[in-house]
Amino acid sequence: METHEFTVVATGLDPAAPDFEGRFLEAGCDDATVSFQKGRILVDFSRAAVSLEAAIASAVADVSAAGARVERIEPDPLVSLADMAGRAQLSRSALTHYFRGHRVTGPGGEGFPAPRARVTTDSPLWDWADASAWLYRQRRLSRRAAVDARVVSEANALIGRGETEDFGRVLGERVRAAVAGLD
Repeated sequence: METHEFTVVATGLDPAAPDFEGRFLEAGCDDATVSFQKGRILVDFSRAAVSLEAAIASAVADVSAAGARVERIEPDPLVSLADMAGRAQLSRSALTHYFRGHRVTGPGGEGFPAPRARVTTDSPLWDWADASAWLYRQRRLSRRAAVDARVVSEANALIGRGETEDFGRVLGERVRAAVAGLD
């Protein structure tokens, strides 16, 4: 078992209610810190589980059991070049070179993924799962980091579509299918 750190962002409970924190504790979130920021409930987990997808699946179930509505999992899947550099432990300059196509190393020399948001601005955002897969194929990021990025992406896709029925099983299937394409 490993300890996995992530945040469940949720809504639907009154933070001023006397049983606010107790609801999470009773629901099994004793390995998390609960806070309320910017109109959202943040449940910061350090959860022991056999995999990140198992940790996220159990956390989603526990937060839901507390009566909250899960909105997404963080770390944020949309990242800037600076965010990517920090997560991959590379310089921002190196990421800029990859983005502009000036530097490609290793196998899988297809171009760096296109931005997903703010495409026409000076500060575009990329999907971390796509970027991490590309960095993994370039041998600039570990397989584990690329898989974890895909886990968060797939979990958020299921949550966004309201597919919480049998969440753990469906997440596991989706992750296995997505990860098969990494190698």
